[in-house]
Amino acid sequence: MPTARASVDRMVREELGIRLKSARDKTDEIFRLVSREALHDRPIAERHRLIFYLGHVEAFDFNMVCRTAFDCASRNEPFDRLFAFGIDPTNGQLPSDSPSDWPAVEEIVAYNRQARLAVDSCLERTGLADSDQPFVEGGMIFHVSIEHRLMHAETLTYLLNQLPAEHKLRGPAARTEIGRRVVPRLIEIPGGRVTLGLEAGGAGQFGWDNEYQAHEVDVPGFAIDAYDVTNNDYLEFVQAGGYRDRGLWSEDDWRWLNLNLIRHPAFWVSRGQAWTYRTLFGEIPMPGGWPVYVSHAEAAAYARWQGKSLPSEPQWHRAALGTPDGRERRYPWGDDPPSPARGNFDFDSWFPTEVGSHPAGGSAFGVHEMVGNGWEWTSTLFEPLPGFEPFPFYPGYSADFFDGRHYVMKGGSARTAASLLRPSFRNWFQPHYPFAYATFRCVEN
Repeated sequence: MPTARASVDRMVREELGIRLKSARDKTDEIFRLVSREALHDRPIAERHRLIFYLGHVEAFDFNMVCRTAFDCASRNEPFDRLFAFGIDPTNGQLPSDSPSDWPAVEEIVAYNRQARLAVDSCLERTGLADSDQPFVEGGMIFHVSIEHRLMHAETLTYLLNQLPAEHKLRGPAARTEIGRRVVPRLIEIPGGRVTLGLEAGGAGQFGWDNEYQAHEVDVPGFAIDAYDVTNNDYLEFVQAGGYRDRGLWSEDDWRWLNLNLIRHPAFWVSRGQAWTYRTLFGEIPMPGGWPVYVSHAEAAAYARWQGKSLPSEPQWHRAALGTPDGRERRYPWGDDPPSPARGNFDFDSWFPTEVGSHPAGGSAFGVHEMVGNGWEWTSTLFEPLPGFEPFPFYPGYSADFFDGRHYVMKGGSARTAASLLRPSFRNWFQPHYPFAYATFRCVEN
């Protein structure tokens, strides 16, 4: 008769196996959208060619699970190294590789198949409940693998969004409802305390190293936009000459703007006197009610134009998760798990939805769609929380980006997995990266 520990072990393995398969399905779906010829394309100049990512998600799993946690021997050392690092070059230089530098697609597919079998074997034979390795106990290393893959299922979409439509399979048409435009307004948020981060050793919860340690912060009262800034809202800024007004941009942002001749959001396309919008599956007429997707630099300039600022990470938490009586919710709408009625997330759609489409997802203070439909920029630099300790098996995951050049984003987009919607999760990007599904709202202090 199986022991209680063995039963728990089996249940944990089964749950992780289901989640791992689901995550693999998400990345497989992304690569099925790309024509074979386009795998050697580089849709965004600063990023790797698509073919790198085809091998990366599997190499990461093999290196992290099989080699690091279970000391398995490599079966293809060159590929383990070639596809290991998903972080793009940080020396300011654009990648200089050519398509001929990469292995044949068939070789990568064979490597991927072998890597998956090896990872599955490790999951099948491990004792998750009584491992003497802290990053194996409870399946932690598999949580790392799963969430890493889910993050790539989203960020790969950013790359494909910039890939010409003829290089992708045809997808669903975007729906842009007419007449749902909301009236922008500010919501007064009273001062209060917020909890940032996770408590170490919390039962049944996984978090990345930058999510620890839990601590409380006092937040003075402020006012915040009830809705994200829309494309229509941002168009007023563009038409008012916001991209030509030096006073709205920091010195570094102004240099970036003019060096790259940026005059509008990266998702917008100027067609004479009209604007169109670049979706994943082609251009459509400008969806004015969708949240605008811009870089941190562009969001900050718009906020200055409005005489406002971007919210800090604690302000975002207070508006999203706080309540008038001082309690904090797990999600803006309460403690119930994410569902389609609450917001646009968890791969439910390939596109944003009109701002105001999910009133059931509003916070206790009446702030709408703070989770889903677009990550939200904050004014907070990505830095360690008090008591931060890097993962011993992945020391550079967060620490490599504590450089004063990355900003925290909160919330999630339509392509963000439900597990990443937890309050403690912190996303981050450089201020001049305009291709993320990242929007914003403003605050008055």
